[in-house]
Amino acid sequence: MSDFPVSLAYDRGTVLVTGGPPGFVFDTLPGVVFDPRTSAHRAQGRHYRAIVEHLIREKVPYEDTARGWANEPAGWKLNSERTPREYQLHALNAWMKAGRRGVVVMPTGTGKTFVAFLCIEKVSRPTIIVTPKIDLMVQWARELEQSFGVTVGMVGGNEHNFQPLTVTTYDSAYIHLEKWSNRYGLIVFDECHHLPGPSFSEAANASLAPFRLGLTATPERADGGEQMFPQLIGSISYRLDINDAGDHLAPYETRRLFVDLTPDEEESYRNCREEYRKFVADRNISLSGPDGFRRFLFEASKTPDGWKALRAYREQKRIVQAASGKFKLLEELLERHAHDRVLIFTADNATVYEIARRYLIPAMTNQTKPKERKAILANFHAGAFNAVVTCQVLNEGVDVPAAGVGIVLSGTGSATENVQRLGRILRKYGDKQAVLYEVIAKNTAEEFVSDRRRQHRAFQ
Repeated sequence: MSDFPVSLAYDRGTVLVTGGPPGFVFDTLPGVVFDPRTSAHRAQGRHYRAIVEHLIREKVPYEDTARGWANEPAGWKLNSERTPREYQLHALNAWMKAGRRGVVVMPTGTGKTFVAFLCIEKVSRPTIIVTPKIDLMVQWARELEQSFGVTVGMVGGNEHNFQPLTVTTYDSAYIHLEKWSNRYGLIVFDECHHLPGPSFSEAANASLAPFRLGLTATPERADGGEQMFPQLIGSISYRLDINDAGDHLAPYETRRLFVDLTPDEEESYRNCREEYRKFVADRNISLSGPDGFRRFLFEASKTPDGWKALRAYREQKRIVQAASGKFKLLEELLERHAHDRVLIFTADNATVYEIARRYLIPAMTNQTKPKERKAILANFHAGAFNAVVTCQVLNEGVDVPAAGVGIVLSGTGSATENVQRLGRILRKYGDKQAVLYEVIAKNTAEEFVSDRRRQHRAFQ
């Protein structure tokens, strides 16, 4: 070892770089900058791999105390008798070829989780999986223990147990950054379209993990945040679209159904819309712009007229989301599919609870406790009841293979959300033929919202 090796140390989600031979220029190392607060050179944890590769390539001697995981294979082996499908092996090989970094894009129901298991087995290093919700954390931990036969740690909710194989949530990963970010060689981001958010992305920035995997069915974000994937996880290494999944998904169709507003609803809708649109027009606010709605809220908070405009905006949305014609059509669809398993999606909790009250259908919202959610889904799968109504809880990550009918009563203009809702009914289950209904209030802004959310190959 040289008398002047470069020293790499871990410090609160960063790599601290010191030492080096005479004349060594720290700024030549990837991501390394001078930190005037501590008079030291450091880089975000995500640059760890690039720094080490640079030192090796340039034959610069170094000492590494930053890495907190053993570099020997853990020897984890899948004990599952499940045979990988051809496209799952393609996904694994593409990710390996990309340097064990990248995003795997596959539709819901095609086995993204199993692809992650194959990657974990291949890398065989301490691994942390980051999920959006507690439900998914528990689901991942259960499947990992069944597949690898090892104790799996969980960090989130009331759990705080780090193990060589650990599952956490995006929120908990951010809160406990300093406790884990140098302990894992592989980091897996489930539903990674959440990652580019300002706080969630810190988990990727702080982690030293040289190997990274992102999983999603819908990488695109309305704010273009997917452009951050290459630096946070890696570029898309493999993509399988819904239309290319063949017989691995249930056959499906999508139908748009239009309902009329009543004369009273139409008049109220028109008046409310005119009031808030005049307010935004007078202030040159474009609600379709990237910060349009934020500007609207800011301006509306300043004056009584602004508060009236905001109330008008909310009321015109409520009118179309809870139009009486939608409830009438929903009743007809429930009768038509009385022997099918049906998921009903809305944009707001108020409509969820109104549907639950009218039709005695179990409701799942962000206010539903995990234990109750689990019971509802178990009874739904068992056929104790044939419908569940939800706002956004079932948009992603939860397995409901028995569901074959989706009814979208309202939603955002996000193609991502629409594809996620379609994905909930596409898992193979018997010989089901899936159908997604989209119920739209005619001659309202919902028509344009529907057009926007259908801008995806799955709906062409």
